[in-house]
Amino acid sequence: MPALTYQVYVVELSKRVFIENIKFRAANPQFNSVLECLYVGMSSKTPQERLKQHKSGYVNKKGHKLSAYIVEKYGRYLRPSLYDHINSKLMHRQEAEIMEKKLALDLRRQGYAVWFN
Repeated sequence: MPALTYQVYVVELSKRVFIENIKFRAANPQFNSVLECLYVGMSSKTPQERLKQHKSGYVNKKGHKLSAYIVEKYGRYLRPSLYDHINSKLMHRQEAEIMEKKLALDLRRQGYAVWFN
């Protein structure tokens, strides 16, 4: 059985998340409301499939909720221009986790408000 490959993705969130979610606001003290609020994640699913799971509140067969509440409530759409360059190479889980964090922190430094796991 071939090893799973993973992709990193970015979802634009409604700016309401910055007003309504204290943890999101605390994680992004640099945010000045000029750029957008984002969620950065990684998955073995395509970004489109993963966004659909988030927005539907997906629960797997074992009964575990796999959707992030922040995306379920505030997610708007994918931002492929922010992640396509990363997904040009196949990544294993550990590589994708590293790239998820790196991209999230890079986007924060650029002035976006970002949530990631």
